[in-house]
Amino acid sequence: MSQDEALHSPCVRMCTLDDDDICLGCGRSLEEIKGWAGYSEDTRTRLLLECKRRLAARCRFSNW
Repeated sequence: MSQDEALHSPCVRMCTLDDDDICLGCGRSLEEIKGWAGYSEDTRTRLLLECKRRLAARCRFSNW
């Protein structure tokens, strides 16, 4: 993941939260969305990888 990717929000303007407060568009939790601007680059990079994992898991177990 490039530094540029880690600095920008992964928001895709599909802001809908599931029952666990995870965004269906970007895969971040509500707390991660609220705190994004204050996170370090390392934290953002880690969270972006986690978001991709969450979204991939959702796709495997749903009818998307």
